Amino acid sequence: MQGKIIKIISNLYTVSVGNDLYECHARGKFRKDNLTPIVGDRCIIDADNNYILEILPRTNYLNRPLVANIDIAIIVTSLKEPDLSLNLLDKMISVITINKITPIICFTKLDLLTQDEQKEIKNLTNYYQKIGIKVFDNIHLDKLKASLKNKVSVLTGQTGAGKSSLLNKIDPKLKLKTGEISKALGRGRHTTRHVELYKIQDFYIVDTPGFSALDINAYTNEQIKDSFVEFKNFNCKFRNCMHLKEKECAVKDALINQEILESRYNNYQNFVTRK
Repeated sequence: MQGKIIKIISNLYTVSVGNDLYECHARGKFRKDNLTPIVGDRCIIDADNNYILEILPRTNYLNRPLVANIDIAIIVTSLKEPDLSLNLLDKMISVITINKITPIICFTKLDLLTQDEQKEIKNLTNYYQKIGIKVFDNIHLDKLKASLKNKVSVLTGQTGAGKSSLLNKIDPKLKLKTGEISKALGRGRHTTRHVELYKIQDFYIVDTPGFSALDINAYTNEQIKDSFVEFKNFNCKFRNCMHLKEKECAVKDALINQEILESRYNNYQNFVTRK
């Protein structure tokens, strides 16, 4: 029988097959083959003996959070408590894009912003949408859910951004535990203890433990450059231009002309120079 791994706790794998769930163990051959089953894996199981027999080829996977076969990554991004980090947001967009997953931004805690801050976020939203990244908030959920139809999505973002709260709004029946922000640390406490894939209406969403760091060093400078999709709209004199110190760089000209968001370029520069 073919199914999908939707939850892993210790060495027990919950596999969804149609409307049925099976608690399975992995065969020893996976250790020999240096293959670890992860949430999102499509697999073949022995339903009588509750064993995973085979992991089917993956279309993609992420290391943090550890999930496979993802169509969309929803980057849940707090605007206050914890404060907005454009460096982290752009880092997530790059890692997600490099792994051939579609990024979506979902801003949370808009109600904590001043009017001036709301204008800044509106300008930021317009820019990301202009370069092809959909931007939603955690209030107008119908628009967000429409983009997730028939897809497998993962929620990602820093601890305390409101991932579990967003899931509870999308499906109140989940009743996921949420935590308060630590005033001493300025960030949220982890409330999700394991990776789990939830079936909600006509789509799947993976909830994951929060994190605030991604290893951009795992990727080459060329991969990082290509993940800044707006750079491809400008033709530099040299095909291998890295948009740093090269002369006649169309991307740097676009930056001066405010066609490229300054924070995006600065973050790109930091990523490729590993600052």
